[in-house]
Amino acid sequence: MESTHSKSLRLPITSIVALAAVAAAHAEVPAYRDPQRPVNERVTDLLERMTLDEKVAQMLCLWEGKNDVQDEDGRFVSEKATTEIPHGIGHVARPSDNTGRGESGVTPGRTPAETVELVNAVQRFLVEETRLGIPALMHEEGLHGFQARDATHFPQAIALAGTWDPQLIEEVYSVVAGEIRARGSVLALTPVIDVARDPRWGRIEETYGEDPYLVSEMGLASVRGFQGSFHAGEDRPLAADRVFATLKHMTGHGQPESGTNIGPAQISERELREIFFPPFERAVSEAGAMSVMASYNEIDGIPSHANTWLLGDVLHGEWGFEGVVVSDYFAIRELERRHRVAADAKSAAVQALAAGVDVELPDRDVYPLLVEAVAAGKISEAAIDEAVAPMLRAKFLAGLFEDPYADAEAAERLTGNDEARQLALKIAEKAVVLLKNEDGLLPLDLASSQKIAVIGPNAAVTVLGGYSDVPRQTVSLLDGVRARVGDAAEVVFAQGAHITESGNWWADEVVLADPEENRALIREAVSVASAADVAIVAIGDNAQTSREAWAEGHLGDRTSLELVGEQLELVQAVVEIGVPTVVVLIHGRPLAVSWIAEHVPAIVDGWYLGQETGTALARVLFGDVNPGAKLAVTVPRSVGQLPMFYNHKPTARRGYLFDTTEPLWPFGFGLSYTTFALENLRLDRTEIAAAETVTASVDVTNTGGREGDEVVQLYVRDLVSSVTRPVKELKGFERLTLAPGERRTVSFVLGEEQLRFYDRSMQRVVEPGDFEILVGTSSADLQSVTLTVVE
Repeated sequence: MESTHSKSLRLPITSIVALAAVAAAHAEVPAYRDPQRPVNERVTDLLERMTLDEKVAQMLCLWEGKNDVQDEDGRFVSEKATTEIPHGIGHVARPSDNTGRGESGVTPGRTPAETVELVNAVQRFLVEETRLGIPALMHEEGLHGFQARDATHFPQAIALAGTWDPQLIEEVYSVVAGEIRARGSVLALTPVIDVARDPRWGRIEETYGEDPYLVSEMGLASVRGFQGSFHAGEDRPLAADRVFATLKHMTGHGQPESGTNIGPAQISERELREIFFPPFERAVSEAGAMSVMASYNEIDGIPSHANTWLLGDVLHGEWGFEGVVVSDYFAIRELERRHRVAADAKSAAVQALAAGVDVELPDRDVYPLLVEAVAAGKISEAAIDEAVAPMLRAKFLAGLFEDPYADAEAAERLTGNDEARQLALKIAEKAVVLLKNEDGLLPLDLASSQKIAVIGPNAAVTVLGGYSDVPRQTVSLLDGVRARVGDAAEVVFAQGAHITESGNWWADEVVLADPEENRALIREAVSVASAADVAIVAIGDNAQTSREAWAEGHLGDRTSLELVGEQLELVQAVVEIGVPTVVVLIHGRPLAVSWIAEHVPAIVDGWYLGQETGTALARVLFGDVNPGAKLAVTVPRSVGQLPMFYNHKPTARRGYLFDTTEPLWPFGFGLSYTTFALENLRLDRTEIAAAETVTASVDVTNTGGREGDEVVQLYVRDLVSSVTRPVKELKGFERLTLAPGERRTVSFVLGEEQLRFYDRSMQRVVEPGDFEILVGTSSADLQSVTLTVVE
């Protein structure tokens, strides 16, 4: 797949000459300082004024390097900066964290005021004390909320995907954008739109699941939330309360070999184009994402950071990407140290630049060597210009040359405010999946539940998942139940077990809790539960048992999907005494909990629900909220079934000796406290030409006794095709709320985009023949009609 073609110049030579002539006519005011001029004219003017050192400086970043320009208290020192970054700096990474003042990874990070102080000091130095006054582009993490002290922490991405509600996702990320921008940053290193196809991978919690269409829809919503009406292909400025989005990680990152982070992606071009490319392509072409991050992994022997076909031919050439390509942290150096496709750091820098990586993150490592590479003729200065131009364009579009500063008081008012907290609660409620409810145990009835035991390692803590800091407030399950029940019932607590000795995401070493100490805690929990009317047992993961494995000394991937430690023993012991039991799963990866699925009457899945976890779960458990979320991934019974995803090929899942190929719960599954009927599935026409469209409709009725949400899902199967096709593919969905007895018709329009695929010549086509159109409430509960496509 490797190509010798690099991305095309974003500013053609003819345009540069013409724009230079215009600039000369206005020599009294440098064109790049005039906000009334076209952005490309400003970029061209500034590039012509820059030395090679100044250009390369725009391709560099400070993260751990912040320590080089700060004192021991984390305050910026301009005298240090004069020595360290005399030519300026392109990026500053995560000004809200403690990195760079001797406390890497320590939370909480800087307060809003401290962050603004650092941002403004850096920008003031760059604007006032460097030759051309080019401000820096600050970036932050915003996976499921701004990863910063006091910021609002929403449910983790995998839980957000379970809402199947793109409009609500857009609202969430607009809040995240506002909180990031208020502290002076204009770039978010998110969303993660990797399609996740291996639950052993510790980063699956950061994704929107296993399906390319669902991931695409959630990715589009998140980009629009971050960027608002801004589109990278236009010169419309970025709004003052928005930030640029960065699509991560291009690509194949979500199906690494052996499920280990950054492992090779053994993926064909067809699978890339059908499964892994669509979320990126749509986010670029439809939402106009401003930034893309290359992935750590290799595809077909070519690391993504050196893949000119991937970043050049496809991203820039086929999709017309107009933004900035950034490296993943320290990934360019990995071309030399790990991938071994570069003999030394300079070769790594040259390869990455040639492939299309514009900016090296997070620190000044190998890209400073590009100055020497130009002098040695290894790379041209025109290639440097090509990489710097989109960076400068982003800064102009963000208005940084006019006002790079933030307001500390405004940041304090906005961060974690009441409105954001209410949204965090609303979406947490929308993200809860009901997996089992035998004999109507849920919702709990206080009349018959006068003593409630809340038990488990995740009962009295609020587990937020990766890329979190410390929000203004958190609510644990225990807190939420006590607040909901008040004086109406007695709530008792037992720890039951610990998962690990520490729950710190940043800590390198992970030590499991002592089994004998856990068994003593189990005995205490059984004693507490035996005197209760109902037991709520909260189990799952913490921030150490499934996480990003960013180094050999900091691991996070797993060989098992079973519960860690003695958690299953805890559940079994509580169930054995006969008390009605509800298991609440709080976790970041699919859990193989077959015994629990068979023996526990009620199971509620929260994944990681964010800062309002306890309030949302309590409102679901006691029936104030009717759960309506659906699984964004298939839940296997064991790792022996992997890979396990719903849209498999026809020859997969033939069968096993002594076991089943059926998952524990299928993709798209989720129950409700009410019931729904889907009837009268129909097409407005049963035969169309390839260029025509058809409307599929189904009547949905709430047949139960309470208001509730249902997610109607539409799948397509090409019954006979020139290349093998999946047994079904999600092509549409709609979440709707219905009152008891209410009926509504849901319609989906299908056409070329929903029916096409890559043929044997790798061309997108719609082949004539029969298609099965399937509609239902999960990937395993569907009814169908047949559509015929004619020549």
